[in-house]
Amino acid sequence: MTEPTRLDGTELLAALRARRILGIIRGRDPDASVRAAVALAEEGVDLLEVSLTGADALAVITRIRAELGPDFRLGAGTVLHAEDADAAVGAGASFAVTPAMGEGVTRAIERGMPVLAGALTPTELWQAHLLGATAVKIFPAAQYGPGYLRALRDPFPDVPLIPVGGVDAEHAEEYLAAGAVAIGVASPLAGDAPHGGDLAALRERARRFRDAVATWTT
Repeated sequence: MTEPTRLDGTELLAALRARRILGIIRGRDPDASVRAAVALAEEGVDLLEVSLTGADALAVITRIRAELGPDFRLGAGTVLHAEDADAAVGAGASFAVTPAMGEGVTRAIERGMPVLAGALTPTELWQAHLLGATAVKIFPAAQYGPGYLRALRDPFPDVPLIPVGGVDAEHAEEYLAAGAVAIGVASPLAGDAPHGGDLAALRERARRFRDAVATWTT
């Protein structure tokens, strides 16, 4: 296995602020998931998360790592349990993403991985921050919208927030204007490509998202 270059929280946060997009791959077809990751990287979406709920996800992470090299910023998503965090490290992930608070967060931090910890309420957000999360993933985001994220920013101005869940290109800039450090995007970006669908369409969506956040990138 290609060993990833060690990534710390400061480096991950800087990359999120520079790129503004975290692409999320959750596929039913492992080969297609790898192809989708490579296509996204070629289109400049070079912060990717592979959800552990996808088919053969750990092997997909290992294969993407081999394809894209040790420096590529590749995370494991849906890290719920301690064993998920351990497996993610073993597969070659350099950071972890969770949908909620729990042992997946604490174990990933113990293993030295930057963590984007899932939360929704102010209490969960603050708990994630106190545990040492690099940033807090606000999930599900679309049901509450940019206004909710803006409201959270008022009492927590120094906690980096990443809205995930239904965030599309049309509303990407609104979330960034509301104070998000980046947006996390699954199906609005990946579409059916991780299931064996159209890679050309995936590339077009990647360009659309990059255009949507262009004024916020560095």
